[in-house]
Amino acid sequence: MATELKNIGDLLAIIRRRKWHLAIPASSVFLAALLLAFNLPKKYRSTATILIEAQEVPSDYVKANIRSYAEQRIQTINQQIMKTPRLLELIRRFNLYADLKNKVAVEDIVERMRMDIKLTSISADGADSHSGRSGQGTIAFSISYQGRNPEVVQQVASELSLLYMAENVKGRDKQSTVTYKFLQEEMLSIRDHLAASDKRIAAFKQRNLYALPEVSQVNLQAYEEVDREIRLLTDQLRSSKEKEENLQSQLANLQPELNSNEKESLRQLKLRLNELKSRFSDQYPDVKKIKMEIAELEGQLKLTGLRASGNQVDNPVYVTLQAQLAGTRSDVQSLKRQVAEMAAKRESYQRRIESAPQVEQGYKAILVERNNLQQKYDEMAKKAMEASVAHGMETEQLGERFTLLDPAGLPQKPISPNLPAILLVGIILGIGSGVGLAAVKESGDDTVRLAEELSALTGFTVLATIPQIVTSVDSARERKKKILIFFVLALVATAAVVVVHLFVMDLSVFWAKQNRVLGR
Repeated sequence: MATELKNIGDLLAIIRRRKWHLAIPASSVFLAALLLAFNLPKKYRSTATILIEAQEVPSDYVKANIRSYAEQRIQTINQQIMKTPRLLELIRRFNLYADLKNKVAVEDIVERMRMDIKLTSISADGADSHSGRSGQGTIAFSISYQGRNPEVVQQVASELSLLYMAENVKGRDKQSTVTYKFLQEEMLSIRDHLAASDKRIAAFKQRNLYALPEVSQVNLQAYEEVDREIRLLTDQLRSSKEKEENLQSQLANLQPELNSNEKESLRQLKLRLNELKSRFSDQYPDVKKIKMEIAELEGQLKLTGLRASGNQVDNPVYVTLQAQLAGTRSDVQSLKRQVAEMAAKRESYQRRIESAPQVEQGYKAILVERNNLQQKYDEMAKKAMEASVAHGMETEQLGERFTLLDPAGLPQKPISPNLPAILLVGIILGIGSGVGLAAVKESGDDTVRLAEELSALTGFTVLATIPQIVTSVDSARERKKKILIFFVLALVATAAVVVVHLFVMDLSVFWAKQNRVLGR
């Protein structure tokens, strides 16, 4: 029957009784774990560390064309390196995954290599070189590769580090070149637009030569001068017309000849006739009478050979006034022409002044466009100059670059399988399986081993106990068990020493340390 655990003695009795149920499963599981650990393929890892160095020339003097963050640039390069053609080249070059070539597809082999490559960023506190803000930034990164052959692993890791550095140089040079060419093309395009804008300005000035803003004040002054000149000429014209009328009035009251009574009478009659006609009709008696007198007098003049239209003018006053009238009439015509010309000029200036605001608005618009283009051109020329210097800096590798800080080394110890972890799990599982088996056996055992158990089971008092009788067969069986236990323990001890030697510390190093300690 199952023994109740009342004290530590009962537990020790169960351990002694079930020692084989404990030892055999535990040893078996541990040995299986040990065999598994030593039979799993070993994998080695080699790691190269690459430092991200800042540009040698201070950014205050030369600004780089590439402004991306280090982490972003690393990921971009990683995507280029991880492309299938590049990984296939490495696989063929180093004969990687030879055991998988005829078993799985090429894509699966490439994916396996991607899993065996590990990229790790290394960050530190500091100020960002682009934004100037403080915080954590990537200052380096490590690239590692794992595989079964340590020499090949080292070669692949070394090659990967070289690929990353070469891709960084290639990418930065390409981006710098593209940036420089783009700025050059933009600058030339803006220069062409500037030339076209200058042509538009020249054509606009030609069309609006006399209405441009810079001649507005001149037009206004000219308009005022012409207007003032017109007023002066108008006053002169008015005076000349008054003079002409006055001279005509004087001439009307003078005789061209010195002795001409008949002609004077004829003139008086004509004046009288004009006066009467202005008040009466031709049928008025006095009008008819004067007409008859005029006709009679004219007839007399014809008979005497004195024709009114062909007489010789010999009155000096009349001649003088007649000459003055002719001059005055000439002045009047000249003044009229001058006034007309000045009026045309004033009208021209007025049109210019009236159109000046609209012309000025259009002129300012094309000037603003031209100034904006000039500003863009200056900025683009400055950027192109900076890009040219930065491109030269990238060509000479003076910009931000990758430097191999720690080359890939030959791995000395495998990273997998993890023997200590496997053995620890084996020990835990072995102990657990042994304890479980012993517990099952103990709970299902109905054997009565103690007098107290027999008394409790039957209700009778036990009078005496007989000890176990050990035969020669029992002794032989016991010896075999002890020999088996010895070999198992020796095997476990040997395995433990091997594990310590391979994965914890070399035994020669261990003994050397112990000797130094003992020597003290």
